[in-house]
Amino acid sequence: MIWCVEDDASIRDIEVYALRSTGFEATGFEDGTSFWQALQSETPELVVLDVMLPGLDGIELLRRMRASDAFSHIPVVMATAKGAEYDKIQGLDLGADYYLTKPFGVMELVSCVKAVLRRCAPQKAPQLLTAGALTLDPERHIVTANGARVELTLKEFELLRLLLLHPGVAFTREKLMERVWGTDYLGETRTVDMHVRTLRQKLGACGEMIETVRGVGYRLEAQA
Repeated sequence: MIWCVEDDASIRDIEVYALRSTGFEATGFEDGTSFWQALQSETPELVVLDVMLPGLDGIELLRRMRASDAFSHIPVVMATAKGAEYDKIQGLDLGADYYLTKPFGVMELVSCVKAVLRRCAPQKAPQLLTAGALTLDPERHIVTANGARVELTLKEFELLRLLLLHPGVAFTREKLMERVWGTDYLGETRTVDMHVRTLRQKLGACGEMIETVRGVGYRLEAQA
């Protein structure tokens, strides 16, 4: 839900219509007081906040939001009058995520809202890949086997990552060459066998999970 706080009814209606017509849920508030009251019971995804408002103005509302643990995370796009340089600086200093200078086009508003939502979206924690006592951290590029860190080459790491992503799937040597080395790799599939052999050695007991599929290639079967 996008909230538009704007005292000019014509501008507010255009903002809400533009956002709704591009797939957003949106609602408008004519002053800072009604907006602040609504904020006590509902949390929007983003607020488009005009600086010049009757009663509680946009700067004071932004200050209150950023000082509150409950509201400080809400992205805020400030709408300022042309030439109001001080308002822009003050808003950004207080933690506004972006500002639009009036008059602005509806597509500029929509584009701005989408960009700020993307930028402020919570980052997902990296997904660890595990099988038995084997763990691979794609983000930190770390592999541990039975609690001990294992140093792998780049290709060994990518080979293990592919097998961990698809446990139980039998990969042909040709498919492993394509996925790990690239389709333009001109080496022999014997390269795969060499890397699997060294990978098994480095992983110790965990290396036994990389099974040879006779006449096909390799797969990873997690130990019970």
